[in-house]
Amino acid sequence: MPKTTDILAPVEQPDDQIFDISLRPKSLGEYVGQTAVKVNLQIAIGAAKHRKEPLEHVLLHGSPGLGKTTLAHIIGSELNSSVRVTSGPALERAGDVAAILTNLAEGDILFIDEVHRLPRTVEEILYPAMEEFAIDIVVGKGPSARTLRLDLPRVTIVGATTRLALLSAPLRDRFGMTFHLDYYNEADIDTILARSAKILKINLEPEARKLLASRSRRTPRVANRLLKRVRDFAQVKSGGVVSVSSATQALEQLGIDALGLDPTDRRVLTCVIDQFNGGPVGLSTLGATTGEDIQTLEDVVEPFLLQIGLLVRTPRGRVATPVAYQHLQRATPVDLQQRLV
Repeated sequence: MPKTTDILAPVEQPDDQIFDISLRPKSLGEYVGQTAVKVNLQIAIGAAKHRKEPLEHVLLHGSPGLGKTTLAHIIGSELNSSVRVTSGPALERAGDVAAILTNLAEGDILFIDEVHRLPRTVEEILYPAMEEFAIDIVVGKGPSARTLRLDLPRVTIVGATTRLALLSAPLRDRFGMTFHLDYYNEADIDTILARSAKILKINLEPEARKLLASRSRRTPRVANRLLKRVRDFAQVKSGGVVSVSSATQALEQLGIDALGLDPTDRRVLTCVIDQFNGGPVGLSTLGATTGEDIQTLEDVVEPFLLQIGLLVRTPRGRVATPVAYQHLQRATPVDLQQRLV
C-alpha cells in the first residue's frame, strides 16, 4: 500500500494517469468548479471561433491537482483542435521547441506543463513564436553566422504552472489571458465524486460521498484517488458498497482524519507545537526535525495546512494557529496571538 503522503499528495503519481484520463471531463459544461475561469474561457473561445482566429495564449496557475491539464484539453476540445502536450523540463534545447512548433497545424494547441521550468534559451525561441508566429534560427557559427526566420502556423500556447512567481516577466507578459485556479469547495468535490463514481460504476452512498469530499483536501485529484482506495476496501470488506461505515474504516486505516490530515501532516503540526512551542520555526529547521524533505513540506504539506488555517507564515517562520492546538487537543499558549503577527 502506498504511503498516505502519496495518497494525499496533489501532484500526479505514476498510477494516476490512466485513472485521471478516464475521469477527465471533455467540455466546459462537464467541468465542475472554477466558475469564473470557465465563464471567461467560454467567452474567449466563443469570440475566437466567431472571428475564425486562434485563441490568445493562456496561462493557468494554481496548486497541483486542481485541473490545469484538464482545462488545456477542454480548450482544445471546445476549439476542435489537436492538443500537443509537453513540459518545461522536457524542452532542454532551443531545437526541441522549434521541432514541435514547426510540426503543429494551424489552430493547434501546445500545452506546456511546468512552464516555469523552461530553460532561458527555450524561452527566447518562444518570444517571437508567441508574438509573431515565427522563430529565428541561427545558421552557422562565428562571423559567417546568419539568422533564418521561419514562419509558423498560428497556434495557441497554453502554459501551466504551480509557481507563477518563478515565471520570467517577459514570458508571462506574452500570455494574453492568465487564470488562477483556486481550491474547490466541498459541494463541488461532492459533485465530482458523484460523477466519478458513476463513470467507474461504484456503488457510493450519498453520505459516504460527503465524507470523502470533506477529507479530500479540496482537490479533485485527491478526491478521485481516495475514491479508488475506498472502492478497493469496500470490495474486499463490504461487498462493493461504499457506505459511511466502510469509507470511515478505510480512511482510518489510511490514517486520514476528519480534516483530511495524514500522519505526516499531524507529525509536522505536533513538531511545531511540542518542540518549538507553536513557532515561529523555519521550513529548513522543520524539515530537519521531522525528517521530511523540504520540497515535500513546501509543495505537499504546507499549502493545505495554510489553506485550512492550521499554520500561518510570519516574517520569522511558521506558527501554529489556535485551530491547530484545538485539533491536536493541546492547550493554547497565552502569547500565541503575538506570535501570529
